[in-house]
Formats: sequence, structure tokens, C-alpha cells
Amino acid sequence: MSIWKKLYNLKQAQDLCQNTLMEQLGIMITDIGDDYLKGTMPVDQRTHQPMGFLHGGASAAFAETLGSIAGNIAVPDGYFCVGIEINANHLKGKKTGTVMGTARPLSLGSSIQVWQISIEDEKKQLVCTSRLTLAVRKAG
Repeated sequence: MSIWKKLYNLKQAQDLCQNTLMEQLGIMITDIGDDYLKGTMPVDQRTHQPMGFLHGGASAAFAETLGSIAGNIAVPDGYFCVGIEINANHLKGKKTGTVMGTARPLSLGSSIQVWQISIEDEKKQLVCTSRLTLAVRKAG
């Protein structure tokens, strides 16, 4: 059974990233399942820290992007979500390639949502795990 309250296809979800930080970082939304949202982000000069590894802030931005888009399509029309807290544990360094992220809900309350975001490398090894808390607000 789907958790989504708004019907978004991949193009609509990706369109949310236009002219934003997400576009600058190369984040792409790649899949929307019944209870998850997935995306990718390149590991390159846009997302590196000075030592040449994936920047922890880029991983946090990627996690917040996936969780926030998911949260906003998991609320009914007339509501939206905003991030109020994020944590990220950076578990494995990465210098090149692509990371894949998956956002899944831990709690979908009427005023607070909590999302778990796992970021993996091409070998499905965990690079970062993050938890995002969103506040649900009424539009207007």
C-alpha cells in the first residue's frame, strides 16, 4: 500500500530540483516506490571536500533532499513539510563515482515526520546513514 498522498511521477519530482542546490550538486530522483524515494548524486568536484573525498555536507544535503521531497509528497494537498533536524553518520569515504540514496519513513505523523535515509556506493556499501525530522505545516 502506497504512503503517498500526492501523485508525483519521476519527472515532477526531478522538476522540484531545478534552479536549486540540488541541481548544482547533480542530484537526480530515480525511483518512487510504494514506501520509498530513491536518488543519485555524483561524487566529483561539486561534492568533494578539500581532501578529495565526498563532503559530509553534500551527503547531508542529499539526505535532506530525498527526505524532504518524500515528506512533501506524503502529506495531503494543502500541506507541506520543512526540515527541523538532520543528523548524518559518515561511515565510508568515497572519492569518485556515484552514491545512491533511499529515503524511507520511520514515522508519518500529522505534525511531525521522521525519515531514515541510507546512502550507498555502487557496491551497496553504506557510505552514510541519516535521520531527518520534518515539521508538517498547513499551506497559506
